[in-house]
Amino acid sequence: MNSRVLRIELRRSVAPWAGVVVLAPALAFLYLLNGAWWSGTTAWTAQWTPLALWTRSLLFYLWPLAVGLGALQGLRDHRSKMSELLTSTPRPARHRAATLAGATAITLASAFALLVLVGGVQVLAHTEYTHLGWLPISLVGAVFLVAGAVLGMGAGRALPSPLTPPALAMGAFVFTALMHMSLGRTQTDTADGFTSTEPNRVSLLSPTVEDAREAFVTLSASVHVGQTLWLLGMAATGFALLVAATRRARLTALTPVLAGAAIALLVLPTDPRRMYVVDEAAAEPVCDGPVCVTKTQQARLADLAGPGKEALRLLHGALGDQAPASIRENTAALPEGSTPQWSRKTVLLDFDDDIVAAAKGEELTRALIAKGMVPGCTPVGWSGFGGDEYAQTIAVGWVLGDLKPLGGTPANMRGEVEAETRPVWKKLKALPRAEQLSRINAMRAAALSCEGDPFEVLSGGASR
Repeated sequence: MNSRVLRIELRRSVAPWAGVVVLAPALAFLYLLNGAWWSGTTAWTAQWTPLALWTRSLLFYLWPLAVGLGALQGLRDHRSKMSELLTSTPRPARHRAATLAGATAITLASAFALLVLVGGVQVLAHTEYTHLGWLPISLVGAVFLVAGAVLGMGAGRALPSPLTPPALAMGAFVFTALMHMSLGRTQTDTADGFTSTEPNRVSLLSPTVEDAREAFVTLSASVHVGQTLWLLGMAATGFALLVAATRRARLTALTPVLAGAAIALLVLPTDPRRMYVVDEAAAEPVCDGPVCVTKTQQARLADLAGPGKEALRLLHGALGDQAPASIRENTAALPEGSTPQWSRKTVLLDFDDDIVAAAKGEELTRALIAKGMVPGCTPVGWSGFGGDEYAQTIAVGWVLGDLKPLGGTPANMRGEVEAETRPVWKKLKALPRAEQLSRINAMRAAALSCEGDPFEVLSGGASR
């Protein structure tokens, strides 16, 4: 490709505007709307992998735009009524197609790279853990934009109608929506009988990804390979349509995208647990005695270690040999809607938990005691408030000798917590010490197994 011709193409075509149309809405979406991408350990500016996942998720909207803009570029020769003139020149059609596709590819890839760079500068300021495991996620995202635009160009050249760009953009949007909402989801039933959905293999043909739920969960290598094969076929079809001069050649040009999809589906994993996997390097523990966090959160270890050791000491004084001996950041990557799994000997914490997130010092000690006594059995990815939170409040009060709502309790729920827990607390404290300990142990057994109602056990009822 002649660099001078490419520079002229960049100056005189609408290719640079494709980059602007991709970058501006993406930054506006991230900065003007307040969503999950701004909160907790998985904020888009908190860690490298969440940065890559959140920017990839924007392709739900950006990829259809890229396809439509590509189709608009593909109509250029038809709009200028120069098609016959250009075919009569000695310059091969593939050279003209490469220049057109190259200019748009450069601007789209540069726009996406700039989007990642804006977040990356902020990530550098927020984390001590730097790695390159996030890079394939972003690289595949950039290739999705380029391949979509090239496919749109080819379609615009093959179907030279003013309706082609909007129709292709809408079709691409419908495709991403179906992959994310219905065709790309498999319905499952949890152990508790609740209905949930999880991504299937077909969903991985979509440019978007699941929202970042944990900073140490990433896409597997087989996903990157399968998606790359699919995109190579898509780009090859787009380029072949750009240079095709006959109907037969255009039909033949569809072969790469169909072959790419078929091969990709053979490579892409079928099990959701092999699609989104734990990054072992990111989840590696960093410890201060019995208190450990993952590498992604190693900067928080200094603030956690003191309150953590104090919580373990208090738990041992209250529970004796039944007390947990260590504190670990929870690295289990369970499907959404599944029942959490807890350990009797280890307090597992999540820095995004409401009672832990903003707690410091003594309040953090109380939160860790609460997690050691009643870790909570709300299904993964769900939210709720009720018996577990009441039981946590009473359990911490029993260990420390004073009853008060935990930090992180919503202000509008504090009165309800007091009304529900105070009578049960008084009845528990009126019992002989041995009976108190027996009831606390029964409560903890129900809480750790997620097979009972810990608050009901504390109230004197039977564990369900």
